[in-house]
Amino acid sequence: MNAPAAAPGDDPAAPRPAFTVGFDLDMTLIDSRAGIRATYRRLAEETGVWIDADLAVTRLGPPLEQELAHWFPDDRIQAMGDRYREIYPEYAIGPTRALPGAHEAVRAVQECGGRAIVVTAKHEPNARLHLDRLGITPDAVIGWLWAEGKAEALREYGAGAYVGDHTGDVRGAHTAGALAVSVPTGPCDAAELRAAGADVVLDDLTEFPAWLRRTAPSLTAGG
Repeated sequence: MNAPAAAPGDDPAAPRPAFTVGFDLDMTLIDSRAGIRATYRRLAEETGVWIDADLAVTRLGPPLEQELAHWFPDDRIQAMGDRYREIYPEYAIGPTRALPGAHEAVRAVQECGGRAIVVTAKHEPNARLHLDRLGITPDAVIGWLWAEGKAEALREYGAGAYVGDHTGDVRGAHTAGALAVSVPTGPCDAAELRAAGADVVLDDLTEFPAWLRRTAPSLTAGG
């Protein structure tokens, strides 16, 4: 594997990390279902449009607009997405919790000399609000990318592995030439993730540090 390229905003004089691992956000690092449910319910109250918020939170992962298309006509989706993101901090940040092992997984990468990044389809400012509130401290956060589109950031940062809960995350990892490490803590179960081509399926992130200690040498630049 080639040495990671300098990522946007990196100091060229700073030492390059030995390796980079990417993480998805919703249902990988955080359980945002309660907050997202509350945000959808508030949007429904404002608009008078029925949104099955309980159903919506069972299929987290794809971009917001894909979910809104189930409830609004095409000509309203952009405006509803803008409004959802506007009210999101008020309704979604407080109820969201870190998933078991999330803090330890990010720290494990950093303690092994690597760089931990979050690559998510979520609106980047809202993603940062979640991480800041929960005290999860990745080295970079990149939003607005989904499935194969996540490969853009994974390549820029030289990621050797990407950790996610959705089959779209598997596709993003493989498009970037990275290992697809999956956790069945979101809408896709372990069988679906394996069928999609996941290279590793962990029960949850509590298993990640031990896996990383075994695997880090092969993720190291030049390894």
